[in-house]
Amino acid sequence: MFTEIAQIEIKDGSNAAFEAGVAKAKPLFLRAKGCKGVTLHKSVEHPTRYRLYVLWETVENHMVDFRESADFQEWRTLVSSHFAQPPQVEHTVDVKLG
Repeated sequence: MFTEIAQIEIKDGSNAAFEAGVAKAKPLFLRAKGCKGVTLHKSVEHPTRYRLYVLWETVENHMVDFRESADFQEWRTLVSSHFAQPPQVEHTVDVKLG
């Protein structure tokens, strides 16, 4: 399992509209091949900074299956007008401790 972490800086004053767009887009992620969950977190210290966490079976499910789909284009249509800059995206994997 891989976690996509997208750090998204939004334009000042667009929090409600951005959050509504992400809520509307959530089903687009959940129906994508290999997607196992989506959560959105807002920074306390930086209220225009969000982190979107998406669980994927494989990195390819995100980078190929989803990103090359019409649902990805719809996701971007719903939220990209609120971006202050392009999102920073990385993939992580759980580290087993102990």
